Amino acid sequence: MESQLHIPYLREVIVFLVVAGFAVPLLQRKFSPVLGYLLIGGMIGPYGLGLFADEIPLASFLVIEDIEGVRALAEIGIVFLLFAIGLELSLDRLWSMRRLVFGLGSAQIVVTGTLIGGIAYAWGNPPAAALVLGACLALSSTAIVMQLLIEKSRLTTPMGRSVFSVLLMQDLAVVPILFVVGVLGTVAANEGIFGGLALAMGEAAVTVIVIYAVGRLLLRPVFRAVAQTNSREAFMAMIVLVALGTAAITGVVGLSMALGAFLAGLLIAETGYRHQVEVDIEPFKGLMLGLFFMSVGMGIDWRVLGDSPFWIAASVLGLIALKTLLNVGLFLLWKLPRHRAVEAGLLLAQAGEFAFIVVGLAMSLGLVPNPTGQFMLIVASLTMLLTPALATLARVLGRRLEDSQAHDATTTFEQVEEIEGHVVIAGFGRVGRMIASILDREDLPFIAIDRDSAIASEARSAGLPVRFGDASRIEVLQAARVSQASALVITIGDAKATELLTIRMREAAPHVPLFVRALDKEQAARLTEAGATAAVPETVEASLQLAARVLEGCGLSEDGIQQRIQLER
Repeated sequence: MESQLHIPYLREVIVFLVVAGFAVPLLQRKFSPVLGYLLIGGMIGPYGLGLFADEIPLASFLVIEDIEGVRALAEIGIVFLLFAIGLELSLDRLWSMRRLVFGLGSAQIVVTGTLIGGIAYAWGNPPAAALVLGACLALSSTAIVMQLLIEKSRLTTPMGRSVFSVLLMQDLAVVPILFVVGVLGTVAANEGIFGGLALAMGEAAVTVIVIYAVGRLLLRPVFRAVAQTNSREAFMAMIVLVALGTAAITGVVGLSMALGAFLAGLLIAETGYRHQVEVDIEPFKGLMLGLFFMSVGMGIDWRVLGDSPFWIAASVLGLIALKTLLNVGLFLLWKLPRHRAVEAGLLLAQAGEFAFIVVGLAMSLGLVPNPTGQFMLIVASLTMLLTPALATLARVLGRRLEDSQAHDATTTFEQVEEIEGHVVIAGFGRVGRMIASILDREDLPFIAIDRDSAIASEARSAGLPVRFGDASRIEVLQAARVSQASALVITIGDAKATELLTIRMREAAPHVPLFVRALDKEQAARLTEAGATAAVPETVEASLQLAARVLEGCGLSEDGIQQRIQLER
């Protein structure tokens, strides 16, 4: 028993599990889980109950004093968050986002960092300190923003993709920022900053290429071998090994550990084990992220808030306002609609978790005076604490702006007057939503129409181009410029209306490819005769997909399954 008392962080882990199991679910009824962890972290930290540990007997057990140790453990939460994000992407999709990642993301970092650094310099900070503060405060919180987007199922919306692109570029920027801070701290070494930075970026590129090449070569056969053992423990161990092992490799060479985890997720996303991996890591990822958010809450020294409340409040509001204005302007410059630009700008208005790392390093090297560093860390903590409220405000403002555009005196289809080469989806039920999701993931423009106003309104709230209207009427489709579309997809459930619309569309726009959902093989044949480019009977297709899974379970190869299913089609 005596040896059990010396397990590292045993008491801290017990306190965290108590909080995660009892306190956070109670707060979750009123707040988001992120805000719940932040509030509880502040309460059980050294600046919450820790101030009354001698007066309240129970407080001495609940208080966590070793914040740095907890933060080191909590970084695993960020690693698993980026790993999970990588699982949801593919390399092809990431390449398709390069304009947003390297264009919009780079512009956000440079513009925001330059302006914040200039303000810090004008306020009397040395040039090196101003550079550090501008660089780190330009970054936002990947952990908090991504968790909020995932909770609200908004990561795959156009707004969510834009926000993720900026956050991904910010994570990549941590590498040169940390290097520059280190060089500034050892400027007496007479090493050129730009030459050293180029060397560091070259090493980073080589590391990423090696990880990608080795991962593509080894991951698939390794996971196949582990899966064949039918051991859930071995499969979970392999997941943790790949995520943490890749993160450790990038950390050793001076890159962000989160970047390594993201690469690991991307590589696994290219295999057939992606969905099982997502399911297995979800609870672990959530717990570790909760530990990270608690560690942020623990770092807020409420006494400093009392010493200079005006300047801290002004700095918090000023940073949020400045970043919001710059972000919204850049998103508008990159052609995002006004309501999405405002929502995305507010979501990225806080400081990020990397501020703790960068400012901490700068203070240890003497670049940033300790009082200034502590002040800015509190400001960063408070902006992160306000992020859930900012996300709610952003959603409300986004909806109001969207509604004002929708109720404008112009027609409902004002925004599509100049569009062409898009896909028109007639009907936004379960089939229409699936098709729209696939088109959205491939960054193909589309307009969907549904006669259910609730469905159309909910989809627009999620940032999707869905319009209210009777999709069986050719006049409504023409308002969506179906004649200039690359394809029309008819997914309405009314069999008679589907056949009539197919006939009328072939007369009105014979050049537009027409893909139609049929109820059965007989209707599919009639639709093909009426001029449909392709008519897919949903009952047959569902049976074929089920048969494919049965054949897979019986041990047939993937190539053999696809040949058999294609023959049946």
